[in-house]
Amino acid sequence: MSSKPTLSRRDTLRAAGALAVGAALAQPSHPAAAEPAKAEPASWGDPAMPGVRHRMIETNGIRLHVAEQGEGPLVILCHGFPECWYSWRHQLTALAKAGFHAVAPDLRGYGRSDRPEEVEKYTILHDIGDIVGLLDALGAGQAVIAGHDIGAAIAWQAALLRPDRFSAVIAMSPPFRPRAFGDSPAPPTTLMPRNENAVFYQLFLQTPEAEVGLGRDLRRTFRSQFYLQSGDRPASAGGGFVAGMVPRKGTVLADPPSLPSWITDADIDVYVEAFARSGFHGPLAWWRNIDRGWELMAAFDGAVVTVPALYLVGERDFVGAAFREDIARQAAFVPKLRPAIVLPGCGHWTQQERAPDVSTAMIDFLRSL
Repeated sequence: MSSKPTLSRRDTLRAAGALAVGAALAQPSHPAAAEPAKAEPASWGDPAMPGVRHRMIETNGIRLHVAEQGEGPLVILCHGFPECWYSWRHQLTALAKAGFHAVAPDLRGYGRSDRPEEVEKYTILHDIGDIVGLLDALGAGQAVIAGHDIGAAIAWQAALLRPDRFSAVIAMSPPFRPRAFGDSPAPPTTLMPRNENAVFYQLFLQTPEAEVGLGRDLRRTFRSQFYLQSGDRPASAGGGFVAGMVPRKGTVLADPPSLPSWITDADIDVYVEAFARSGFHGPLAWWRNIDRGWELMAAFDGAVVTVPALYLVGERDFVGAAFREDIARQAAFVPKLRPAIVLPGCGHWTQQERAPDVSTAMIDFLRSL
């Protein structure tokens, strides 16, 4: 594993910002979710993964579904888009065997977790408030927080805002970026690249077309995404995100001839079931709050992540390519950042594509603390 990254990136909300910051910092009670999870048992086992337990946990006014395994120091695992707790299936077992209590929630809007209807209830601060409340529900004063994709953005910002609760952070794919999505004086979406043929992927995911297209054929969606954004995709294959750009017309959901070796049809079944339950409204609401999140984080502009941090990225990850400049400068905002780990040949799905390497790196980092 390499030790150096080589990849290359108003006013009406001020009152809302103060209230949302309070949600992350003090976890006040919130109204119940508009569409609560339905009649889930308090807890249940997982026949497909012996040792993994599932339960519903009350936090921040909603219920989160979590999968957990092991006993010992707590590690929270935040998944990315479009994923769920299952993206951490390998690390749940590896961390448990290494003496840790690994907990992987479905983020709000995903899987079995509650999914508020209002788009404005999916900001970065709502997600951080959910995870802080999860620690309280588990009776834990502190935890290490890990995340991939949007889960990494949540992990970075949780460590920034609540170093008293999150003693270290492990991030995969997105580097640390000031003010959640950038440190420019302008809203992030106004700076995202676009042209007559393509737009930046974060802009595409805000559109109604994204919700309709992704939800039309779930099996095709997940087969396509896991292949086209992986390190297994040939350089000549079409449909992948090139430096984060998505065609304005056409589709990025070409059905692959076969799945990569690291994911099976049975794994695809889990994702299909999760999104058949949740839909894409909640997951895509994250992207529709990009500018709002940037505005709400104004009070923390210039703040640094003070806890120990580990960053991993795939050599062929399109996010790494899109944010190479941020990767190069993130150490200035994360003074206790360990040497970055670049996974050769790996694409976007870090902890699934390179499960043994990622698990080993996580455990080594955790033990070093």
